[in-house]
Amino acid sequence: MDSISNMLIMIKNASLAEKETVSFPYSKLKSAIANCLVKEGYITSVTKKMKKDLPVLEVTLKYNGKIARIRDINRVSKPSRRVYMGVREIKAYKQGHGNTIFSTPKGILADKDARKELVGGEVLFTIW
Repeated sequence: MDSISNMLIMIKNASLAEKETVSFPYSKLKSAIANCLVKEGYITSVTKKMKKDLPVLEVTLKYNGKIARIRDINRVSKPSRRVYMGVREIKAYKQGHGNTIFSTPKGILADKDARKELVGGEVLFTIW
């Protein structure tokens, strides 16, 4: 089971259902992805909490009035098929209205930051 896909689908479904927060099991990778989404303005905040003696990430979603900031999330690289891009192959997603999130040697980065840092890596997902 792909834990990143589960996290992304939970965020997407919560935004479609107009939920304020969503929580899922904690991991360092999920925390780094959530912090990248905070930096890019798709979610408001991320907090680590303990529920029943297990660490949980609680994500607060961002809305513009009644409209969710996250419209769609698509997982690109999967456990069955890994997708990588070099820095020269990174293009703007949805004419700059969306982002592609990468796992790079310098951490989890959005497409703009990856081009700025001159690193490529595994394409985790696209979001807009």
